[in-house]
Amino acid sequence: MNTAHEPGWYEIRLQGRLDERWAAWFDGMTIEPAPDGVTVLRGHIVDQAALHGILARLRDLNAPIISVQPAEEGDQ
Repeated sequence: MNTAHEPGWYEIRLQGRLDERWAAWFDGMTIEPAPDGVTVLRGHIVDQAALHGILARLRDLNAPIISVQPAEEGDQ
């Protein structure tokens, strides 16, 4: 389990679609549409401050967050 200051992989699920062109704004996280109308952001986040920065960007886009979960590298 990661402590608050260690890097880790995360999966963030959003309601609705987010275009892949936003990947650079989310520190290179992958953006994948799921068949159920959800968008999944997945990637390596260097620390909790970076995670909160990504969540703030999603807030600024008014993107409804469904879940934020730690993930294993390469989880699909």
